[in-house]
Amino acid sequence: LAGSGDSMRNSPFTEQSIRAMLENLGIATEGGSARAKNVAAVIVTANMPPYVQSGARIDIDVSSMGDATSLSGGTLIMTPLKAADGEIYAVGQGSVIVSGFTAQGQAEQLTQGVPTAGRVPNGAIVERAVQAEFDDQAILTLQLRNPDFSTAIRIADAINDYTGQRFGMRVAAERDSRTVQIRRPKGVSAARFYAEIENLVVESDTPARVVIDERTGTIVIGNDVKISRVAISHGTLTVRITEAPRVVQPEPFSKGETAIEPFTAIDASRPDARVAVLDGPDLQTLVSGLNRLGVKPDGIIAILQGIKSAGALQADLVLQ
Repeated sequence: LAGSGDSMRNSPFTEQSIRAMLENLGIATEGGSARAKNVAAVIVTANMPPYVQSGARIDIDVSSMGDATSLSGGTLIMTPLKAADGEIYAVGQGSVIVSGFTAQGQAEQLTQGVPTAGRVPNGAIVERAVQAEFDDQAILTLQLRNPDFSTAIRIADAINDYTGQRFGMRVAAERDSRTVQIRRPKGVSAARFYAEIENLVVESDTPARVVIDERTGTIVIGNDVKISRVAISHGTLTVRITEAPRVVQPEPFSKGETAIEPFTAIDASRPDARVAVLDGPDLQTLVSGLNRLGVKPDGIIAILQGIKSAGALQADLVLQ
């Protein structure tokens, strides 16, 4: 689902457009003034859960689509959410929760996280339910969240072992790495049948994978990730620019004027680069080797990308 709305904070709306928006919401603005700089255009998205009915609440994501600097402390006004068919399925509004922040002075600015994106928990009310008759399905298709041939075969075998004892028949068959097809036995509802098989214990085959979120600097390394023996050198250059204007006084009786003279201090530092040998046969050895380099998460991200390019990372590298 997607929609567009307005949230508070720094965007060049005109006062006339703000008044028109408020009047459309039934809010009178005669004789009053609106702060156009405290309104931002945003895009609102949500995922409709399966079998959700009208009146249920779902979470929504809010992201700035203009030049707003922050959505912190903002409120999303009533926003319709439409699907691909153009129909409105939910309406969202509420206070936007933002984890990032921005602090700015005259000479320096600090940004932590993403201040132009936020979330409204339970911020949308479902207005239209997606029609689906679950109990009429004779063939059920089970899709794996993490596709894997070994896991699909284990799921089919576990279901067949159970239904062979419970119903005297084999009902499951693996189709590919993602899909397992199940024929529902007669005399039992689809919901009850799924309730019986969903508690079967199956040992999944976890793929070796490294997930990197470059926006937040988050790195998740799976237990089966391994690195071939490789040498790594890592060093970073840090440049800091500080503006410190100075007041210049004229000489006595010189008929001069007091002036402000710009003064800029530039400091560049390059820590000593280290060369380390990484050989990660298991997760603990790999993490210990990365920590020995003494680099921050952004440096580790660059190292992992370089190791993958060198062919030494025995895992899938997923960038978010």
